[in-house]
Order: sequence, then structure tokens, then C-alpha cells
Amino acid sequence: MLNSDSWIKQRAAEGMIAPFEAELVRSVHEGGHWHRVLSYGLSSAGYDIRLSAGEFKVFRRVPGARPINPKRFDSSCLEDMPLMSGPEGDYFILPANSLALAHSVEHFRMPDNVVGVTTCKSTYIRSGVNIPITILEPGWTGVLTLEIANPTPCDVMVYPNEGIAQVLFFTTDQVPEVTYATRKGGPGKYQSQEQRIVLPQV
Repeated sequence: MLNSDSWIKQRAAEGMIAPFEAELVRSVHEGGHWHRVLSYGLSSAGYDIRLSAGEFKVFRRVPGARPINPKRFDSSCLEDMPLMSGPEGDYFILPANSLALAHSVEHFRMPDNVVGVTTCKSTYIRSGVNIPITILEPGWTGVLTLEIANPTPCDVMVYPNEGIAQVLFFTTDQVPEVTYATRKGGPGKYQSQEQRIVLPQV
């Protein structure tokens, strides 16, 4: 079952999402005036998360480099993108035909009977930016590492501390026998992610 805003608000009060905005934020007051932002916070049946300004790494082709090996990931294929400033706020450049790694502002503590699913925000997808689906499993806790794709031939501006994706929360029919936190041999490998990008692990 997809859960509504009142359910999300109650779970957030119990620690599921932090920091938590109980309403959808569409504008912020800075420098003595209000300006529009890509919305974040609680919506009718989901929660719009923010992009952190902490890290934004883009995959770059390195001449002579070996293919990317998910089992033995070499971070030299990633380039740190600088945080830039403009009249509409700080931003990162997501180059044409590229994939970036970043992370959310929010920390999650998923209940044992809840699954979270990330989806794209309409404004970004209409600008050519795609957020591949990421699953927040029952029992998972941490800051969400995000993958942000730009398959267009144009560079795109991506704004930190503003909405980047929406998380939908589904309740399972019963508590799973094994959650992300109670897997054999210890929690899943991406458990307790901190405020940083977590690279591929095996």
C-alpha cells in the first residue's frame, strides 16, 4: 500500500526522515527577499528530498583506463564538480551525456515493514535529467547516495539544497523475515551511510 502524507508525518516524528519538512517548500527567504526553489518536503503521497551541496562527482572517460569493474571500483573515473554560484542560487553543472553521483541532505531510518522507492521530479525530468530508481529497503538506515543521469546533448544546472527526487513509501503486508539490518553475516553493505557518496561495494 502506498502511504499518504499523514502516515509519512507520523513516521517522520518517529525518526524515519531527518531533517523533515512537514509542508512542501516552494520558496525560501534569503538576502531579504523570497525566491522560488525546486520544491522539497512533504507532498500528498511522498517526500521530496534535497540534493546535498557536499559532493557532486561525474563519471569521466580516462584515456587508457580499464573498464569500470563494480567488484573493484576505481574512483579515478570520477571527477569532482565545483559548486558554482549564479543569480538563482548555487548549482553544479551536470555535463551532457553524463552520470553523476551525489547524496541527499536527508537521513533515513526505514521501519522494518516499509519500502521506499525514489522517483524523478517532474521539473528535472522535463529538463532532461533522470534519477534512476533506488530502493530503500526495510531496516535500512543512512543518507541516500543518488545517481543523476543526463542523457541529453546539453549541459544542465542542478541545484543543491533544493528538491532533487521524490521518495514514495510502501507498507509490506507483513514484516519480512530478514530485513536489511538483520541479514546473515551482518547488515547490508550500504547500511549506515553517512553524509558522503558511498561507492560500489561487493
